[in-house]
Amino acid sequence: MQFLNIFLSSVGSIIVLFLLTKLIGNKEMSQLSMFDYVNSITIGSIAAEMATSLEGDFFKPLLAMVIYGAAALLISICSMNSIKFRRLVGGKALVLLENDKIYMENLKQARIDVNEFLTQCRVNGYFDISDIQTAIWESNGKLSILPKAVARPVTPQDANLEVAEEKPGICVILDGNIMERNLRHTGNDHVWLEKQLRAGGVGNVRDVFLATCGKNNALNIYLKLPDKPQGDMFQ
Repeated sequence: MQFLNIFLSSVGSIIVLFLLTKLIGNKEMSQLSMFDYVNSITIGSIAAEMATSLEGDFFKPLLAMVIYGAAALLISICSMNSIKFRRLVGGKALVLLENDKIYMENLKQARIDVNEFLTQCRVNGYFDISDIQTAIWESNGKLSILPKAVARPVTPQDANLEVAEEKPGICVILDGNIMERNLRHTGNDHVWLEKQLRAGGVGNVRDVFLATCGKNNALNIYLKLPDKPQGDMFQ
């Protein structure tokens, strides 16, 4: 009987967690504020307690999960409608370096030292901070860098070149199945697709693992390969 109670309460807690996640919104760990992070851990702990409780009292932990979820949703709504409240909950961006000047007070406020700052610069690809015009510590704990004009890569605009706009590749075949809606979105049909497959030496669409329609309306085909790559560099 206890195993049945644990099974049912576990399923119930998973359903509640799923509903709360959809209600609050999906976010990556790096996008969570400190409150969101602590709140998520708390809700997870309550769900675990609800699943393993042998007393059979599921209403109290369920109510607690709903209250924490409602609090997170309310704070999220208030943050979207109030800049002051958003800064209070999530913090604000801090300028750590600008015009070859490092602001020590902002480093202290961000709770990082010079070594951590230099590490983050290297992670972003800047091993010489003299190449950096502005470095900003974002509220999500990441470092954003604006390089100096002489240190940034040359763009077509710098060279006065006109380039055509590119579109993202659209998946038209996935694991041997034709994605009908995506195919129509590209403006093509089955006749075009079959012609492109024949041109690529493919006789059966089932042999295609992935096919995308990219720039210039070209079809990029990736076949199903049962064998491992020869000379795997990671072995």
